[in-house]
Amino acid sequence: MQALIAPPEPPQPMAELVPGASQWTLIRRRFLKHRLAAASTVVVALLYLVVVFADFLAYSDPAATNPGRPLVPPQPIHFFEDGHFAPHVHALHRWRDPQTFEMRYTPDPATRIPVVLWAEGYRYRILGFEAHRHLIGVAGRPATEGALFIMGADSLGRDLFSRILLAIRTSLVIGLAAVALSLSLGLLMGTISGYYGGLVDLLIQRLIEILRAIPTIPLWMGLAAAIPASWSITAVYFTVTLIIALIGWTELARELRGRIMALRNEDYVLAAELAGSGPGRIMLVHLLPACTSHIIATTTLAIPAMIASETALGFLGLGLRPPAISLGVLLNGAQNLEALALSPWLLWPVAPTAAAILAFNFIGDGLRDAADPYA
Repeated sequence: MQALIAPPEPPQPMAELVPGASQWTLIRRRFLKHRLAAASTVVVALLYLVVVFADFLAYSDPAATNPGRPLVPPQPIHFFEDGHFAPHVHALHRWRDPQTFEMRYTPDPATRIPVVLWAEGYRYRILGFEAHRHLIGVAGRPATEGALFIMGADSLGRDLFSRILLAIRTSLVIGLAAVALSLSLGLLMGTISGYYGGLVDLLIQRLIEILRAIPTIPLWMGLAAAIPASWSITAVYFTVTLIIALIGWTELARELRGRIMALRNEDYVLAAELAGSGPGRIMLVHLLPACTSHIIATTTLAIPAMIASETALGFLGLGLRPPAISLGVLLNGAQNLEALALSPWLLWPVAPTAAAILAFNFIGDGLRDAADPYA
């Protein structure tokens, strides 16, 4: 009876279970099994949708000040009225506490301000077109800038929710731009250093060691202090991006140099040299594609570092300055502990910053595990 029972087949590797599967197919399958990384991909996709449609999602002009509404607390939206679906907010009555002299706001249930979809608001440009419609807004006579504060307002009466949306766009775009610059520089320097070796490798590695030996924050402070205060927001924007990129390329260059040095003695590289391929073709066509998975994983881990760098520069007052809107600029206004004790909603920008950094880190971990050929 036991002889008729076939022994269980040994487990087969992934490549045999998926006949003809390419390397990218295997990477995708392994990545999707990393549930935290897959969920983080959705979070990052939503954040970049906010980047594209920030003005449409923002119901209030982020630069519009309102002296009559400083430090308004978060205002809840009431979705039902007398058993019917009727989104609205209550008008706010402003008064000053006679004992503490603190400004307070009391909702007035008798005055309801309807909240509607596809509302009219400030004008903006999206995908090259001019528009004035927003996802939500208030209906009636009061302007949205002075009637709706989902996440509260800052000390100048500016709506914090709308400013956070615009800040997410600025910080994430700076992160991508800085990564693109540092990636290009890291690929160039790391590939040249690993392929040629010798004196070229010695000079590049000493440059990397010098840059990595300088403490990051003093280096930021020195470079950012050199930015003239008279420069425009656009000039400061690109300068901050360049500063972050010039510091962030060294790690990728060093890692890539080690992989290129391990690959340059492979048989297919020798065959390419014997076939008459020049150094440029060998590096671009034969060596860099073999490091693609590593480059992708390193890039996804570098983006949160760039976002954190921009936020740190803005928090220290060394990066973008008002009236520019970024996560670092918003957090810079939350440094006063007394203001935080009275207005804790000023810390709302921490949430998207932490979400972006954690999501990119989880994606990087998932890609690194999925691209590991020995996994």
